[in-house]
Amino acid sequence: MHLTADPGSLRGRDFLSVADLSALEVERVFATTATLKAEFRSNRRHAVPPLVGRTLAMLFQKPSLRTRVTFEAGMAQLGGTAIYLPEDAVMGAREAIRDVAHNLERFVDAIVARTGPHEVVTELAAQASIPVINGLTLREHPCQALADVFTIREHLSTLRGAVVTFVGDGNNVFHSLALLGAALGMEIRLAHPPRYGPDERIVARAQELASASGGVLIFGHDPVELVRGAAIVYTDAWTSMGQEVEAEARRDAFAAFVVNDELLDAAGPSAMAMHCLPAHRGAEITSAVMDGDRSLIFEQSENRLHVQKALLVELLADV
Repeated sequence: MHLTADPGSLRGRDFLSVADLSALEVERVFATTATLKAEFRSNRRHAVPPLVGRTLAMLFQKPSLRTRVTFEAGMAQLGGTAIYLPEDAVMGAREAIRDVAHNLERFVDAIVARTGPHEVVTELAAQASIPVINGLTLREHPCQALADVFTIREHLSTLRGAVVTFVGDGNNVFHSLALLGAALGMEIRLAHPPRYGPDERIVARAQELASASGGVLIFGHDPVELVRGAAIVYTDAWTSMGQEVEAEARRDAFAAFVVNDELLDAAGPSAMAMHCLPAHRGAEITSAVMDGDRSLIFEQSENRLHVQKALLVELLADV
């Protein structure tokens, strides 16, 4: 990958982890996001699409609604083209990752990969001479975190010192939220059942980022205590893709970690709920919260479109 001399520029870079971005680079993406969102909200199109003639390959080993539609629609709205390649079309036993990378770098301008092992996206990035975007791995979901934090900033107007409590599993969504929030001076809390905490390596990196930015990380097992004073109460499905055999055990372990009106009340009168979706209504979150006036969930979902469009523009648009 080449790096430009322009401070904060992402031109030609990979995006595998939110920890790849400096605060300046995040701000640049968010500024582009705000511009693109305002223009799209006004006209449902962009007067001068910035990615005409650009092509994105989408390698998906995991099913998707939001990631697929927001990248495909986003590229179309920006004037480019997205090509969806399900797992059986390319990687795995049929073709080595390095061969996929070396073919696609000759055909398209960038790759977004949604897979299980994080090593798949790191190998793609190591082999391909074009930008590779992490659309989800078991370790991280960085595009989700960008959309989440952009949504929080829209709601609160500021991020430094903002308190977000994630209620549930210390999973890939939490990992990316913790890394990005820590880097931006936020207070990120996790209320989780014993044995369902985050990866220690991610926590260690997030602690380093928090130390440099003034951010705070807090962990515990009592959701009521952990949400007190939080501006945002965030949750996710208790059972992620690939964990289906654990579903019953997880339902038991997470039974006290439901985001409902009572938990939001414990956070405070102005606390808002977030969920990365898909949601299991009546399990980790109630319909009353999802559909109520204390929910940012569907704004958060929409922002996946705008943030990823901004990311694509920053990675691919001509200087």
